[in-house]
Amino acid sequence: MAVFQVSVNGNLRIVDVDPDMPLLWFLRDELGLKGTKFGCGVAQCGACTVHLDGKAVRSCAVDVGVAHLSEITTIEGLGGSHPCQQAWVELGVPQCGFCQPGQIMSASALLKANPHPDDELIDAAMTGNICRCGTYPRIREAIQKLAGR
Repeated sequence: MAVFQVSVNGNLRIVDVDPDMPLLWFLRDELGLKGTKFGCGVAQCGACTVHLDGKAVRSCAVDVGVAHLSEITTIEGLGGSHPCQQAWVELGVPQCGFCQPGQIMSASALLKANPHPDDELIDAAMTGNICRCGTYPRIREAIQKLAGR
């Protein structure tokens, strides 16, 4: 166990946890932030995507002892009214919804880094975010809408 500061969704916290704990489990079990989903546990599905200093990362593959050096943002940190969340609703993107927090976190990081990505950049940013329901065309359409196309 180790005591250190962690900034999550703009809130600074002092925590006493095993620094080798995956960030995913820290967020879900220690902080109660259930929006970040467990999918595969090996950083292949994207369900656990969060932002570290604005970059999309798989929280199952990052230890909290490393992540604490960054600003961590979860789907809850987007606040429910983020443009990506609004576009998802407007275009009816989610079906079961399980993967959507990770999809939205990847899309929002892309659009923050590049507000007008082309299809090649969209594909690159969204690769590895798996949707069992196959809503990929609507995900792309939502990102294109936000990119002004």
